[in-house]
Amino acid sequence: MKGGHEKCQRVIDLRLKERNANSDKRPSAKLSYARVSVQKACFVLDAIRGKGLEEALGIVTYNPRYASTLVKKLLESAAANAENNNNMNRDTLYVAECFANSAPTLKRIHPRAQGRAYRIFKRSSHITVILDERK
Repeated sequence: MKGGHEKCQRVIDLRLKERNANSDKRPSAKLSYARVSVQKACFVLDAIRGKGLEEALGIVTYNPRYASTLVKKLLESAAANAENNNNMNRDTLYVAECFANSAPTLKRIHPRAQGRAYRIFKRSSHITVILDERK
């Protein structure tokens, strides 16, 4: 019995080492359950994809969309992660990846005439920003 347990533990340890070796070392920030639809968030994300950090911050600062305030916080958080955790220079950072995935949708009912009811979908999203250093 004892030998089987040790063998399983070794297999688990090897899998964890393999997973950690494949993990992404780039600084990132993720906002889960943001109350903005994926489509609306992608308008802002498409504007900053591939841009330098300072240029991307300038774009979202003066963008009138609500999602740009959320993305600005994410950019600042990812930049702080890069400086503090990865010892990267802020001047050489750029937006390597940014994407929004759909999150759970809140379903509400809007009363209508003659006893009818319309469904209202309040969509939310998970927004991720990944930075990297320019070579």
